[in-house]
Amino acid sequence: MLFAPFFGSAVIPPRIKVVLVIAITAVLYPVYSPHLQAVTMAHWPVLVASETAIGIAMGIATNVVFEAAQMAGQVLSVQMGYSLVNILDPSTQVESTVIAFFHQSLAMLIFLGLDVHHWILRAVAHSFEYLPPGSATLNPMFIQALLHEGAIVLVLGIQIAAPVLSATLLTDIVLGLLGKASPQMPLMLLGPAVKSMLGVTILGVSMRFWPHLFEQYFSGSIAYAEKMLHLAR
Repeated sequence: MLFAPFFGSAVIPPRIKVVLVIAITAVLYPVYSPHLQAVTMAHWPVLVASETAIGIAMGIATNVVFEAAQMAGQVLSVQMGYSLVNILDPSTQVESTVIAFFHQSLAMLIFLGLDVHHWILRAVAHSFEYLPPGSATLNPMFIQALLHEGAIVLVLGIQIAAPVLSATLLTDIVLGLLGKASPQMPLMLLGPAVKSMLGVTILGVSMRFWPHLFEQYFSGSIAYAEKMLHLAR
């Protein structure tokens, strides 16, 4: 609930999160309590630490898509000339560029439209079936998979930004060649406007394919979170 997308948003009051956690516990405990093993007081710190690590891993895995969308927005803000325009992101309480905030807002709308938050709740419920509390082991494969998520953010971010990024980079090359061929052209004034208009146009066209693209990303992130739980067995 602290690290997962939507549920861990700073916009949701902490008391609402507490009530939600209690409600989920009240629903799941009668179903899975017969399969739980008794734990002595001496093992409680280890149990709490391991379950916290599992929760953080699941939250980070399901939040990868939003981090990738924000990274893509930061890169495109520089390419399109909007890097100096920052606004306060209410979900993270930090300043973000306009394109990055736009990307995250659209990703959240697609997230809610596809009911991915229901997928996360189902993944949490199923996690008690193949990884009961107290059975997790933080082995090297689990740690490696957790660190591998950083590379996944980079790959997904480049894929999201690829259409606009390639178009603006090609525009830079063309403007550079024009500047060499005709130095008297006011490319210093026209260049940022051309890149901005082209970037907005390509972004608007590519958004048509975002629902299908993000559906694949979200399903992959849920599958990766479940894979990490299997690695912790």
